[in-house]
Amino acid sequence: ICTYKRPRLLAILMKELKNQVSKGLFTYSIVVVDNDDAGSAKPVVAHFARNTAIPVCYDIEPNRSFSLVRNRAVANAGGSHVAFIDDDECPGPDWLFSLFRTMKEYKADGVLGPVVPEYETEPPEWVIRGKLYERENFETGTVIRNHVYTRTGNTLLDRSLFQKAPVPFDPKFGCMGGEDTDFFRRMMNDGRTFVWCQEAPVREWVPRERISISYLLKRALMRGFLESKDPVARGAGVLKSFMAILLYTLALPFALLVGKHAFMTYLIKDCDHLGKVLGFCGVPLFSERTF
Repeated sequence: ICTYKRPRLLAILMKELKNQVSKGLFTYSIVVVDNDDAGSAKPVVAHFARNTAIPVCYDIEPNRSFSLVRNRAVANAGGSHVAFIDDDECPGPDWLFSLFRTMKEYKADGVLGPVVPEYETEPPEWVIRGKLYERENFETGTVIRNHVYTRTGNTLLDRSLFQKAPVPFDPKFGCMGGEDTDFFRRMMNDGRTFVWCQEAPVREWVPRERISISYLLKRALMRGFLESKDPVARGAGVLKSFMAILLYTLALPFALLVGKHAFMTYLIKDCDHLGKVLGFCGVPLFSERTF
């Protein structure tokens, strides 16, 4: 678990991790790496450790960086497999078992599972109708061939993936994000196989402040900006994004006639490609992800 100033959510997550079912197939320990140099997560982890027999490791990565905190987590982890779950996510009791069983059944190097939004407040109708916080899902056993569908929230990985790369998550990504999809892209290029497990969902907390147009558009710009850093996306990708911006912009008035959910869907796609173009052109759109 990589965490940053979310003690309440971290406590909820660790409570659920205490109750994971293994059916005698494995044992597990928990590693928490705090990216807050003040150690705001330490009391939560200490309280948990006093009330469980599960081995718990707590460490601090003082430098603000998604890559560095993930690398420190891997360095602290033991065992033959490494599972990642975000500090704003919450699993069911069969989560780890389902990921492990799927990995063994399909002889995969890694397994990913669904992330389901859990809203703090009832979202507007246009958010629900547009499915704006819903992510792509696949049938169990589906091989994930595009790194766009990968991330380190709700993932189980074979330890061998980290043995060839002493620094698995590239520090150049810093606090922008995108270090996880970059890792999966490199592993896929190396011939590693990742599959989906639909039976291992986690719930992701969506706070009130994220249910807004401004947040959704910022997230889309950031997503496109990060995709522009993918070397495979360059070249023809620039022209494709320019054309997409033109088409989506022209479609916006017609989408508004259908409804706000359709308008927002196209506007988000527009911002995705705008972020890519700005990234392709070297515009310093973001230096840190603060939302």
